[in-house]
Amino acid sequence: MDALIEFHGAQPFWIWLALGVILLAVEAAFSTEWLLWPAVAAGVVAVLTAIGLPLGFWGEVALFGVLTGASTLLSRRLIQKVNPSDFPDINAREGRLVGQRAQVVQAFVDGRGRVFVSGAEWSAEIEGAAPPAGESVIVESIDGALLKVRAS
Repeated sequence: MDALIEFHGAQPFWIWLALGVILLAVEAAFSTEWLLWPAVAAGVVAVLTAIGLPLGFWGEVALFGVLTGASTLLSRRLIQKVNPSDFPDINAREGRLVGQRAQVVQAFVDGRGRVFVSGAEWSAEIEGAAPPAGESVIVESIDGALLKVRAS
């Protein structure tokens, strides 16, 4: 530990740069979205120590904390503006199926059959009169891997 304190006294730039690189590597490996801004803050502190700003160890730690907190809060606001939560997830294909037209590929028997929609075949359930194979239906809802459909 004494060697680390001595090294920081001589070259604080390398300590902060190493911390920033480690945080950035962990962020790149795990995509947490929480370690990007501390990595950037460590890089800023590294640059400030390299140009000779005399903060001392505790001043550097305080600046790192303030920069981390401020950049994290500002990034959350920016992300919420750019990517509001009321938009559907583009990776959730099931959520986009509701309201789409599907083609019956296997006739409904006792209210159950198979339909083709969005490039895939799905199990489907219908209430009432079922259209024959080849006709189209509308997806009303999704229950796991089962589509609830209605005649179009």
